[in-house]
Amino acid sequence: MKMKMPLFRQDGFQLFLMNLPFLVLIFMLCYLPMYGWTYAFFDYKPGMRLSQTPFAGLKHFHKLIQDRYAVLDIIRVLKNTLLINLYGYLFAPLPMLFAMFLSELKGRKFRKAVQTLTTIPHFISWVLVYAVAYAMFSVNDGLINNLLLGLGWIDHRINFLISPEFALLKMSLWGLWKGIGWSAILYFAAISGIDPELYEAAKVDGAGRFNIMLRITLPHLLPTFFVLLILSVASFLNTGMEQYYIFSNAMNRESLEVLDLYVYNQGIVGFNYPYATAVSMLKSFVGIILMFSANSLSKAVRGFGIM
Repeated sequence: MKMKMPLFRQDGFQLFLMNLPFLVLIFMLCYLPMYGWTYAFFDYKPGMRLSQTPFAGLKHFHKLIQDRYAVLDIIRVLKNTLLINLYGYLFAPLPMLFAMFLSELKGRKFRKAVQTLTTIPHFISWVLVYAVAYAMFSVNDGLINNLLLGLGWIDHRINFLISPEFALLKMSLWGLWKGIGWSAILYFAAISGIDPELYEAAKVDGAGRFNIMLRITLPHLLPTFFVLLILSVASFLNTGMEQYYIFSNAMNRESLEVLDLYVYNQGIVGFNYPYATAVSMLKSFVGIILMFSANSLSKAVRGFGIM
């Protein structure tokens, strides 16, 4: 006699209840704010109710392709966003390499200390990071300028912070310093999951430390690296604005204005909320397209993706 399966398995229902608060939180933080997309279709002004605002249709989307000055601004900020992301992909393997080499250190206490010290900057706000940068690179009394002048390597002080030259590269290096320890945590977890017998067998066969890293550690870390790379493609245009807002000044503002900072300047500073919302919506759709494209490319090249 066939037994009837219950509609909900008890263990599965309990797991669902455990995840329910997180699902509610994701809905509130990620999906509920999407109601704000409706502002892109109205001529909204601060202080007005949306029901009292004239309907604009696709007017603010047409501005993105018809207004010459808006098009030039979009091209400029997209160029900055593209460049900062290319630097990000260039530095993407460094957390993996950092985890590989740090895990090879014999001193456990020293290894833990280095890991802790490199993870702490992730929890420091960009305001404090700028305070550190100002103490080191300011033109008046910065440590680097004083050191270079004392050694006689320069004749006059260099204004590292205000100079627009290589501004995005400098931002990438600050981001790398702030996030390399945090980004390496996943790779440390992946390394701890590698079967120790593989290392023992390699040592018995006479493999050296670098050969072991190349033949065993690296292949086990590459799946994690590619998954993170595919996920980062989805946020290709989402660089954040805090870092660039804090480091920007009158001299380097145009060089540091990425897409997220442009949306902030148009919406919050310029009170042009509908236009800023339209730009943000297009950015989200482009991110979705990029993620699915990267996933399809991963399936074609590696045989599997994340979806």
